[in-house]
Amino acid sequence: MTTGFLLTACGSDTGDSGGGGGRHRSGGTLTFAVGSDAGCVDPQQVASNDTIYSLRQVVDSLTDQDPKTGRIVPWLAKSWDVSPDATTFTFHLRPGVTFSDGSPLTAQVVKDNFDAVPKLGALATLAQGYLSGVQSTTAVDPTTVRVKFTAPNAQFLQATATHSLGIESSASVRKSPQDRCSQGVVGSGPFVLKQYVQNQSITLAKRTGYQWGSSLWTKKGEAYLDQLVFKVVPEAGVRAGSLRSGQVDAIGSVGRADEATLKGGPVSLQRRANPGVVFGLGFNNSRPILEDATVRQAIGYAVDRQQVAATVFPTGTRPATSVLAHTTPDYADLTADLAHDVAKAGALLDSAGWKPGQDGIRTRNGTRLSLTVKWFANAATNQPALELIQQQLKAAGIELVLKELQISQIAQVQQSGDFDALWGNLTRADPDILRTSYSTKLANTYRVPSSPLDAVLDQQAAATDADQRAQLVAQAQTLIVRNAYTVPVVELQTQLGVSKKVHHLDFDASSRIQLHDTWIG
Repeated sequence: MTTGFLLTACGSDTGDSGGGGGRHRSGGTLTFAVGSDAGCVDPQQVASNDTIYSLRQVVDSLTDQDPKTGRIVPWLAKSWDVSPDATTFTFHLRPGVTFSDGSPLTAQVVKDNFDAVPKLGALATLAQGYLSGVQSTTAVDPTTVRVKFTAPNAQFLQATATHSLGIESSASVRKSPQDRCSQGVVGSGPFVLKQYVQNQSITLAKRTGYQWGSSLWTKKGEAYLDQLVFKVVPEAGVRAGSLRSGQVDAIGSVGRADEATLKGGPVSLQRRANPGVVFGLGFNNSRPILEDATVRQAIGYAVDRQQVAATVFPTGTRPATSVLAHTTPDYADLTADLAHDVAKAGALLDSAGWKPGQDGIRTRNGTRLSLTVKWFANAATNQPALELIQQQLKAAGIELVLKELQISQIAQVQQSGDFDALWGNLTRADPDILRTSYSTKLANTYRVPSSPLDAVLDQQAAATDADQRAQLVAQAQTLIVRNAYTVPVVELQTQLGVSKKVHHLDFDASSRIQLHDTWIG
């Protein structure tokens, strides 16, 4: 694992959405309808898929990750060296790369980016986690940059392939995090930000003279499309109708309810399971009721994952069988620990002193077993999934109150800890996403108590032997699931609706999209 080249395959269905026929054509505008806007146009600070779809096109990364094999391949870095103990990463940059403001890509620019990320604040928890433990970043010469960590860091090479560590111009890096969010950033990517209207649209224009694409891309040079328009259309049915009528060319978050109406027409459905932390109820483990592992475990047994996956989510969606999706490297199958067993849930609550009340909801010492889950309006499946879980928990005597928020509020809520539970997932094609999510040494959004889990998460990040790392990642998954710090429910499967006139709208390794090779014809 010292080179980071070999990772478990992530599975993919990334074929040409339009069937691949006809001659590739340049020009045109692709209009893509998404469900929400994160309220920020800085790729290093955004974690919501709806917004990543657009911003990913603005920045290039040092490396890329093959969605079929998991292999890390060149992009802005033409090659790299990793020390045997995985503490030092030396990247050799491609010459001639420029940002859209004309400034050149140099080792100093990469250093400026990596030095600034830890100071970005609450929105940049992903990027900060990827760079935790950095001892120094050094511009060895204009095209060589060296990143040294205080301890072995097996996850870092894959992290350099993510949008979160997409490289921005030094001028952008010098801006405040707030200005970067509201005004956007200058990248070296195949598209540039043309206009941002919050909660309405993000418009990108083709970067003329672009010549330094990922080694995975089939087209060399500039992108085919002249313009990309991402429209915010919150209602899933309206998005589907707009695609059927030809008002838009592609849509995100296609739910089961709209599959039938989209099939058979001039539309193809593309789907890919997201690697990383699955959708679930992420508890605030410091809340009085939830400090008790027995209560958390009972909630886990009360959830019928198979019913949620089969009723609400797109065809082919899998129920969670671990805290990680099965497409994540070093995933461990913990199906037995995630069984649906209402009787066992009841027995656990009985043992903890929670007795059924007159309305069926359990109480203890005058306190109702009631939790509020906060969720964000960025996917059509969120509300129906939670309403079904609400019914399932009620059968075990647990009241679940649902509170909807806008995705732009997520950072504030996570940072404040003002929640009993959050509904969500976190995508990354590397198991170190567990450390980002559950280490008490990082953001610790879920207020997990200090425990042996911290050491295991640190050890897996430092493990340079692939087999040893897999064992440690499996151990971490087991500790998280059995202590029920979160209740995994369902694997996120990204499903897009794409007009058949659109070709090569492809998924990347994180099940987001890459539009450099996309064309309309």
